[in-house]
Amino acid sequence: MPFTLRPFRRFPLHWIVTYNVGLFQGKCTIWNLSCTGWRLSGDLPMRPGETVTLPNEQRIEVSEAVVRWSRGQEFAVGNVVIEPHTHARLHHYVKRLVQEPAEIVL
Repeated sequence: MPFTLRPFRRFPLHWIVTYNVGLFQGKCTIWNLSCTGWRLSGDLPMRPGETVTLPNEQRIEVSEAVVRWSRGQEFAVGNVVIEPHTHARLHHYVKRLVQEPAEIVL
Protein backbone atom coordinates (compact mmCIF):
# COMPACT_ATOMS: atom_id res chain seq x y z
CA MET A 1 0.00 0.00 0.00
CA PRO A 2 1.56 3.35 -1.03
CA PHE A 3 1.98 6.12 1.52
CA THR A 4 -0.69 8.84 1.33
CA LEU A 5 -1.31 11.90 3.46
CA ARG A 6 -4.61 12.09 5.29
CA PRO A 7 -6.84 14.84 3.92
CA PHE A 8 -8.12 15.72 7.43
CA ARG A 9 -6.45 16.05 10.81
CA ARG A 10 -7.41 13.41 13.41
CA PHE A 11 -8.45 14.35 16.94
CA PRO A 12 -8.13 12.21 20.10
CA LEU A 13 -11.27 10.86 21.68
CA HIS A 14 -12.21 8.15 24.16
CA TRP A 15 -15.75 7.11 23.35
CA ILE A 16 -17.25 3.65 23.87
CA VAL A 17 -19.91 2.66 21.31
CA THR A 18 -21.47 -0.37 19.67
CA TYR A 19 -20.85 -1.29 16.06
CA ASN A 20 -22.32 -3.80 13.65
CA VAL A 21 -20.52 -6.15 11.30
CA GLY A 22 -23.11 -8.07 9.31
CA LEU A 23 -25.33 -9.86 11.82
CA PHE A 24 -22.84 -9.40 14.68
CA GLN A 25 -22.69 -6.53 17.15
CA GLY A 26 -19.58 -5.56 19.06
CA LYS A 27 -18.36 -2.90 21.46
CA CYS A 28 -15.49 -0.66 20.62
CA THR A 29 -13.63 2.40 21.76
CA ILE A 30 -13.18 5.24 19.32
CA TRP A 31 -9.66 6.60 19.88
CA ASN A 32 -9.61 9.35 17.28
CA LEU A 33 -11.73 10.79 14.54
CA SER A 34 -11.66 13.04 11.53
CA CYS A 35 -14.33 14.14 9.11
CA THR A 36 -13.62 11.09 6.98
CA GLY A 37 -12.69 8.28 9.37
CA TRP A 38 -12.11 6.79 12.80
CA ARG A 39 -9.53 4.71 14.68
CA LEU A 40 -11.14 2.14 16.94
CA SER A 41 -10.41 -0.93 19.00
CA GLY A 42 -13.15 -3.49 19.35
CA ASP A 43 -14.11 -6.97 20.40
CA LEU A 44 -14.90 -8.29 16.90
CA PRO A 45 -11.91 -9.15 14.68
CA MET A 46 -11.83 -6.99 11.55
CA ARG A 47 -10.06 -7.29 8.21
CA PRO A 48 -9.33 -4.59 5.63
CA GLY A 49 -12.21 -4.25 3.19
CA GLU A 50 -14.94 -5.34 5.63
CA THR A 51 -17.83 -2.97 6.25
CA VAL A 52 -19.00 -1.67 9.61
CA THR A 53 -22.01 0.37 10.68
CA LEU A 54 -22.26 2.66 13.70
CA PRO A 55 -25.96 2.80 14.65
CA ASN A 56 -27.85 5.96 15.55
CA GLU A 57 -28.01 5.18 19.29
CA GLN A 58 -24.62 6.88 19.74
CA ARG A 59 -25.87 10.17 18.26
CA ILE A 60 -23.95 9.32 15.14
CA GLU A 61 -25.11 7.27 12.24
CA VAL A 62 -22.58 5.88 9.85
CA SER A 63 -24.49 3.56 7.56
CA GLU A 64 -21.33 2.17 6.02
CA ALA A 65 -17.64 2.47 6.82
CA VAL A 66 -14.86 0.37 5.31
CA VAL A 67 -12.00 -1.04 7.34
CA ARG A 68 -8.78 0.46 5.93
CA TRP A 69 -6.31 -1.41 8.16
CA SER A 70 -6.33 -3.63 11.23
CA ARG A 71 -3.79 -4.77 13.84
CA GLY A 72 -5.15 -7.15 16.45
CA GLN A 73 -8.20 -5.50 17.99
CA GLU A 74 -7.33 -2.07 16.60
CA PHE A 75 -8.60 -0.91 13.21
CA ALA A 76 -9.35 2.20 11.20
CA VAL A 77 -12.43 2.85 9.11
CA GLY A 78 -13.21 5.35 6.40
CA ASN A 79 -16.73 6.71 6.13
CA VAL A 80 -18.52 5.59 2.97
CA VAL A 81 -22.17 6.37 3.75
CA ILE A 82 -22.85 8.87 6.51
CA GLU A 83 -26.15 10.54 7.30
CA PRO A 84 -26.29 14.28 6.40
CA HIS A 85 -27.04 15.36 9.99
CA THR A 86 -24.12 13.27 11.26
CA HIS A 87 -21.80 14.69 8.61
CA ALA A 88 -22.79 18.23 9.65
CA ARG A 89 -22.32 17.34 13.35
CA LEU A 90 -18.84 15.91 12.66
CA HIS A 91 -17.76 18.98 10.71
CA HIS A 92 -19.03 21.24 13.50
CA TYR A 93 -17.31 19.12 16.16
CA VAL A 94 -13.99 19.05 14.27
CA LYS A 95 -14.17 22.80 13.67
CA ARG A 96 -14.60 23.35 17.42
CA LEU A 97 -11.69 21.00 18.17
CA VAL A 98 -9.46 23.01 15.85
CA GLN A 99 -10.41 26.20 17.71
CA GLU A 100 -10.39 24.74 21.25
CA PRO A 101 -8.52 21.45 21.51
CA ALA A 102 -10.18 20.42 24.80
CA GLU A 103 -12.44 17.37 24.51
CA ILE A 104 -15.96 18.33 23.43
CA VAL A 105 -18.97 16.01 23.61
CA LEU A 106 -20.79 15.26 20.33
